[in-house]
Amino acid sequence: MESVSLPCSGHCLESWCSLGLIHISRERSAPFSATPGSPFCPREQRSVLSEETALIPVSLFFPRMSTDLSELLKEATKEVHEQAENTPFMRNFQKGQVSLQEFKLVTASLYFIYSALEEEIERNKNNPVYAPLYFPAELHRKAALEEDLKYFYGRNWREEIPCPEATQKYVERLHYIGKNEPELLVAHAYTRYLGDLSGGQVLKKIAQKALQLPSTGEGLAFFTFDGVSNATKFKQLYRSRMNALEMDLATKKRVTEEAKKAFLLNIRVFEALQELVSKGQENGHPVQPQAELLRTRNVNKSHQHGAAAGKGSERTKLRSADTTGTPSLLRWVVALSCLAMTVAVGLFAM
Repeated sequence: MESVSLPCSGHCLESWCSLGLIHISRERSAPFSATPGSPFCPREQRSVLSEETALIPVSLFFPRMSTDLSELLKEATKEVHEQAENTPFMRNFQKGQVSLQEFKLVTASLYFIYSALEEEIERNKNNPVYAPLYFPAELHRKAALEEDLKYFYGRNWREEIPCPEATQKYVERLHYIGKNEPELLVAHAYTRYLGDLSGGQVLKKIAQKALQLPSTGEGLAFFTFDGVSNATKFKQLYRSRMNALEMDLATKKRVTEEAKKAFLLNIRVFEALQELVSKGQENGHPVQPQAELLRTRNVNKSHQHGAAAGKGSERTKLRSADTTGTPSLLRWVVALSCLAMTVAVGLFAM
């Protein structure tokens, strides 16, 4: 244990001991000696020195900060993480106040983000700055998001989904660092994947309940990690791999700054989606929430039961024809009734 030698009087040492700050080991030699007026002694004792010395751990006065990348990221992103959680979109989501339109929009934006992220991860899967964190079977989300988007938008989902400007800027940032600063990919992988394995599982339950999505999981593939049997243990493995990456402190600092940027990019995406919802637009077109809701409930059934749907359509037309005929009949009944009343009144008057 690294220590410093602190010459001071017995009274001075007793003062420190009474506060529970040091454990004294009296020796006459040490690598560092305090000078008179040392701030380590109480003010009234700074001028009093003796031959006795106290061996004090340096870490007591100069505590070492953890250099583990996972800890540095957690500490550096605390504030911006709270900002992301407190955007109107996320606050409403956590309360279960999420509409189908909002959920579809955020799923679409996530598709663009993960497509870019995973494209750059594939580009750098053998690069030492990222290779230890390459877990495609366990973590990658692009295929799951494609499945969800097909469920929500139908077969032509690629032509239907919007990509707001804020989402596009996020995508551009991911492509830039993947090509020019691949060591910073760690920040985005940490922000996205570990978040999905943690809070994402809570959001899955909220979305399923609020949107009345099928219990079989349709529309929620993004939140389902079939390759991860134990999320807690996997996150521990992932963090240990992060900490084992060969990075100097300067690079780790850049990674933590990039992680903060990642959270800010996410915040801007949430804000842009909230603006789209408030305007009632999706892909530049007005949205009719109820019609979209019905479409979602039946998007798969319509493909499987086309013939039955056709018969149902014919029945609907028949009912429609019956309904349109009803007003004409009623008009005749009313007219005849009025005529009868007129005749009766006339007879009564006579």
